[in-house]
Amino acid sequence: MGIFNGLFGSKEPQEPKPEIPWQHLRDISQLNKIEKDSKTKPVAIYKHSTTCGISRMVLRQIESTYDIDANQMDIYYLDLKAYRDVSNEVAARFQVIHQSPQMIVIKNGTAVYADSHGGVNVPVLHQYL
Repeated sequence: MGIFNGLFGSKEPQEPKPEIPWQHLRDISQLNKIEKDSKTKPVAIYKHSTTCGISRMVLRQIESTYDIDANQMDIYYLDLKAYRDVSNEVAARFQVIHQSPQMIVIKNGTAVYADSHGGVNVPVLHQYL
């Protein structure tokens, strides 16, 4: 019956997924805080293009699988269309090539991971906790 539950839904109660504790990255000055905070716990930055279908798909995938507690990692959302200057500074400061969609993980003030498109997924983030 598993295949039918997958297709038609299950009558079993399901726990709602917790909301992602997004912090919105809108100002270059926030990068100083990200650098500082990354010395005590990892910080992820998700760069999203609001006009890109692939970005939308990746965002939905993140939202449906995110299971990291806010005490383990901070996660920032950057709308790179609205805050292009911030996106450019992220690339320069953390020495990563700008891509979209893109996930960057900062530890001890340094980018330890950066990937885009299909490489952006929640299981990868667990490696940096």
